[in-house]
Amino acid sequence: MRFVLLGAGVFAASLLVVKGQIGVPSSLPLPVLVAVAAVAGLAAWQVRRSWWPLAAVGAVGYVWLVMWPPLLVASYHAGLTLSGRRLAAYLGGCLAVCGVAALAGARRSGPYELMTATTGNALILALAVIGLPLALGLLVRTRREAARERAERREHEQVMRAEQARAQERARIAREMHDVVAHRVSLMVLHAGALEMRASDEETERAAALIGGIGREALANLRDVLGVLRAPESTPASSPESSPGSASENPALRPPPTLGDLDRLLDQSRALGIAVTRHDEGEARPVEPTVERTAYRVVQEALTNVHKHAGDAATDVLIRYRPEELEVEVRNEAPKEPPGELPGAGWGLVGLRERVELLGGTLRTSAQDGGGFLVSARIPA
Repeated sequence: MRFVLLGAGVFAASLLVVKGQIGVPSSLPLPVLVAVAAVAGLAAWQVRRSWWPLAAVGAVGYVWLVMWPPLLVASYHAGLTLSGRRLAAYLGGCLAVCGVAALAGARRSGPYELMTATTGNALILALAVIGLPLALGLLVRTRREAARERAERREHEQVMRAEQARAQERARIAREMHDVVAHRVSLMVLHAGALEMRASDEETERAAALIGGIGREALANLRDVLGVLRAPESTPASSPESSPGSASENPALRPPPTLGDLDRLLDQSRALGIAVTRHDEGEARPVEPTVERTAYRVVQEALTNVHKHAGDAATDVLIRYRPEELEVEVRNEAPKEPPGELPGAGWGLVGLRERVELLGGTLRTSAQDGGGFLVSARIPA
């Protein structure tokens, strides 16, 4: 809308100039003057797309009719948008236009000669029509750039403050998890090790060793989580899992689990009395590590829910290799008797669904006829 108003203003001002109200009157017929003013207004209306037509109309109109409004607007827009060599080229073109206008004024008499032929008048007119609007355009552009830089700096500072606040909160959460969870799990591992050393029979010794191994693996996974949560600049706190009882296995150096570790996970559940059967379908092939880790976590979370809610119910684990995806199913039967509920936050399947969907897959969970439960994931491979 403002460019439409600009075009209308240039048209009206140009027509007043050539008719003599605010400039040098022309002897051309009125329709010609209206057409020239209309061309100037149209060029000013299109200055947003390209300012060269307005500059060309301004140069011709200034030399021919001393019609200065188009050249004035073109000079302001040049100061607003041009820089470097392009701005220097525009100034050179304006000097040439002023020189040609002065020569044209010297060949004519009357108002034309008065305004452009004498050096003083030509200089004053050039400063008023070209210099002042050009300087004003440069000033406005400088202020706009300064305001934009201040806004970008404030936005950057806000982002930095938000990131700093997030980092501090993550560090606080990491400290809380370290102080509470890691400490309790470490005590569990130490007690399991002591029980293993003092066990009076092999069954108790195996159970204590299994508890200790699971606890050390939990500490390793917890250390990975704390490494993500902890701020980069913070110094890792002394981990309780670095006690002599766990140093031999060095769980922190263990790579993230993949499908190759699935049998060990299933064996841990079998050791607790759950009949877990694994089925593989399709031709096994390498898939991306993130896909393998996600498939492992699907089985891990499903087995955790079996322990919590189904006790020793028989469970089938299916790994199906499809041409374009990896399918994982964990299906358990109904529990023989209601198990004791273990504490939990209830967010396991929610987080698992998010993990699968981040890879473009789908997760389906449903109760089965007869009291069983199914967890099924399809992950693009």
